Amino acid sequence: MTKVLDFIADNTGGQAYKSFKYRFEKNDTAPSFVYDDKSNIIFKRDRNGETDKSIVQSISMEQKAKDINQSGRLLFKYFLDGSRKTYKVDDIAYDKRIYPIVAGQVGVGCCYRPTADSFKNEMLEKHLVLALPMCADKDMDPNIHFFYEILDYLNQLPILKKNQLHFTEILAYSDRQLEPGKTYENRGIARIQNKMMDLEKKIVRELARSRKLNRNTYLLKDGSLEYSEERSQEDFKWHAIKNNYRSVVGVSKAFNPELCKNNRGQNIAKEIADMPLFYRTPAYKYQFQNVLFSVWYLRLQAQHRTQSPFSGVVKVEKILVTEKEQMQGLESSEIDEISANLINERNPSCYGKDRRWANHLYPVYLTEKFIKSQYISDAFFINLF
Repeated sequence: MTKVLDFIADNTGGQAYKSFKYRFEKNDTAPSFVYDDKSNIIFKRDRNGETDKSIVQSISMEQKAKDINQSGRLLFKYFLDGSRKTYKVDDIAYDKRIYPIVAGQVGVGCCYRPTADSFKNEMLEKHLVLALPMCADKDMDPNIHFFYEILDYLNQLPILKKNQLHFTEILAYSDRQLEPGKTYENRGIARIQNKMMDLEKKIVRELARSRKLNRNTYLLKDGSLEYSEERSQEDFKWHAIKNNYRSVVGVSKAFNPELCKNNRGQNIAKEIADMPLFYRTPAYKYQFQNVLFSVWYLRLQAQHRTQSPFSGVVKVEKILVTEKEQMQGLESSEIDEISANLINERNPSCYGKDRRWANHLYPVYLTEKFIKSQYISDAFFINLF
């Protein structure tokens, strides 16, 4: 039975080597990928990210969280997370140079919680993808979508049809000469990562266009909102679709405090680490890819109960959409409401199930578990090749 690698080699004119196959994330020597903190965040007094300019130190959100909890109001009803597994499945030669073939399983899901005691899947995107060097396109004709054409034939392979599987896209990564310290594997992984981010944007766009997001119904996204426009889908431009993110909040479990400095150029890592339980920092404004953000830090778990200074602290982001927000910052009352609702989302914790438990928000954790339950096993996926 013809396998995927044989088909790729035969139809692209390459020579496959039947190299050792493995999943990157499970291999200690595999390349790592950084998701958040894509730029330095320099906090300045004239870049205050909220309307109440008198807030210069961290403040408590505990009482507001209790008030919201007693009222039963749920600000966050949609929860978005993206995940991907990437694999080195072979090496293949083109024009006397050897390139890796990188495969991936990409999952992006959105769960909906209409009431406190219900939780269900709203949208799910599952994709199997391949990343090949650009030179695998043997025609090199910009008017002919070579990879799209062979994709149809690839999905007719008996091994795929028998298991009711299909690949949705062949992604091309740059085959130009590598810079020192760089690898082609990283380029392939980056293309798959960008595919995942495009699917996240797609779900936000569909929710916004269907008017499911509003002032009383927010979407909570796991991770940063700092999407790069590089390699983005052609119809995705921040300046055109910012309104889609009017009711979207990004929360990062992992962030690099070394990138944050105050108006005197001093690091504020200690200030963040020393925050008392349920306190938030002032909100600050910064710019990324021509988009203004309001960002602040919130402590969800007491420091003495966690394993490191920043365990239990999350970074919260919201895009400044309106001209008023861009000039004056996000309304401090909205920041307080978001922060208090995030505090109420922290329990029950997933302690003992995940080393990131102190930074987890439980509905996001459930969404992540749901997405990962949809994956094919590593051994089964690798055997397709």
